Amino acid sequence: MTYSEPARAAHHHQGAGPPGGTPAVRPISAAEHLAFVRAQRSVSFLQTPAWAGVKTEWRGESIGWFDGRRLVGAGLVLHRPVPRFERFTLAYLPEGPVIDWTGAIGAWLDPLAAHLKANGAFAIRLGPPVRTDTWSAAQVKEGIAHPGVGRLTEMAGRWADPVGARVTVGLRDAGWLPQCPEDGFGVGHPQFRYEIPLAGRTEDDLLGEMNQLWRRNIKKAARDGVEVTVGEDLKAFHDLYVHTAERDRFTPRPLRYFEIMFAALTAEDPGRIRLYLARHRGDLVAATILIRVGAHAWYAYGASSTEKREVRGSNACQWAMIRDSLAAGCDVYDLRGITPTLDADDPHVGLIRFKAGTGGRAVRYVGEWDLPLRPMVYRAFDHYMKCRGR
Repeated sequence: MTYSEPARAAHHHQGAGPPGGTPAVRPISAAEHLAFVRAQRSVSFLQTPAWAGVKTEWRGESIGWFDGRRLVGAGLVLHRPVPRFERFTLAYLPEGPVIDWTGAIGAWLDPLAAHLKANGAFAIRLGPPVRTDTWSAAQVKEGIAHPGVGRLTEMAGRWADPVGARVTVGLRDAGWLPQCPEDGFGVGHPQFRYEIPLAGRTEDDLLGEMNQLWRRNIKKAARDGVEVTVGEDLKAFHDLYVHTAERDRFTPRPLRYFEIMFAALTAEDPGRIRLYLARHRGDLVAATILIRVGAHAWYAYGASSTEKREVRGSNACQWAMIRDSLAAGCDVYDLRGITPTLDADDPHVGLIRFKAGTGGRAVRYVGEWDLPLRPMVYRAFDHYMKCRGR
């Protein structure tokens, strides 16, 4: 995955290409794809071949970009047919593809479009793993306290990534359509996220960058005897997750989804996904799921008990995952999605306030974009999605 960040040069995957013009795009095996992923410093777990086995309602395809015989880019494409147009599919590359985004993107995306259209896609949706803006925890805190600031994007002094700006302009000029609404949560994965940089830091550094409340909660959990273990009891996690969904009013995924996820990701790499269970005197008080690919770790799911919230099991789980990610040599611990609101009266502001307490930074990515390949089918699909409320 290629991106640039403050005080750090852009990462380039091996054989960044395309050095001699436009590379060829063709299907690759899951083994070829996985070998390419393993050669990178960081790739989204949504772009691993195993993820196709998790999204059972989609048909997965691994594709590669070739400079001659050399594989210089790769992507997982998830194909989904459209109601009433079953012979056409939406071709989706979540948080991908894994190419060098620092150069001329047309050389990469034009052959992708030709390949997918020839194989029945009516549109492509992708989410470049490229940042456009970064805000420090201090800036987030300042914005929440400032009555005149309602959104992250209204904050002065953010760090703007020139690569992200070029990719955004390049996609728009090539006819791609942005899919991210104002709140950052669109039809797919969130454009705004919260991340904790780990490279070059120690546990003491990370604790020192957290706010007083986070440090106090971590210490309280330890003092009260909360024990965090890595386990396999998905049923216990799921029961707590359903409880959390009822309390917080969201629709939970079924247990079978998590069973499939653990089986698929573990088969690809035994250390890819881990379940953390926090117990207090035998009672399960919190549970979280961590996913790691290369040097990038994600907090993927979490659940907590309404009882015994005072023992701070969720903070204990987070700290255990952060410490393990640091010990594994990760560059970043990813807390996933936030909304960009800084309005103290907005119910969503609690999420960014909670995550900003860890230190770290808020990040805006390029977001998801669609390229219609068969405009009439795409318009019918867009109408269908709007009618069902997306």
